[in-house]
Amino acid sequence: MRINSGIARGRHLKSVPNESTRPVTDRVKQAVFNILAGDVLDSRWLDLFAGTGAVGIEALSRGARAATFVDIEPAAIRTIKENLQITGLADRAIVIRSDAFEFIRAKPNTSFDFIYVAPPQYQGLWVRALAAIDENVGWLDPDGAVIVQLDPQEFAPMPLINLELVDQRRYGKTMLLFYERSS
Repeated sequence: MRINSGIARGRHLKSVPNESTRPVTDRVKQAVFNILAGDVLDSRWLDLFAGTGAVGIEALSRGARAATFVDIEPAAIRTIKENLQITGLADRAIVIRSDAFEFIRAKPNTSFDFIYVAPPQYQGLWVRALAAIDENVGWLDPDGAVIVQLDPQEFAPMPLINLELVDQRRYGKTMLLFYERSS
């Protein structure tokens, strides 16, 4: 696992030691950032269920203004902090040890241009997370997007009030769903 582009390009990231996370593949990460293209520059990211922090760190490397990483696992928090040090991007990052659901149910004190949701698979957690963001949509900038990473077998359309599915892409055993605020 490495940084694909930007100021930390080529740096290798550490994995979370106990296999509790599902790291994003370089192919899927590259696809996300190709889709977003120039929108990453000067953006603010929330990396929920952050694991290694690879997505938020890639965003920082490509010019994002700031990234907030949320994970409940102590090993993941240590790994994110180590990866931020390896890449030299810690000065634009906030790392929070918290349950992702508690975090997004709290009153927003800021909004993000991008919220990346990649929870453990096959537990319906992506549905719960997306529903929580939909209910507390203040976390998402009016022109922002929620990006959900899941196994295609998990996908089922879901009713939302404030968000709408605007794009979906499949890369082997990974599906990316892009949600924006409803018009």
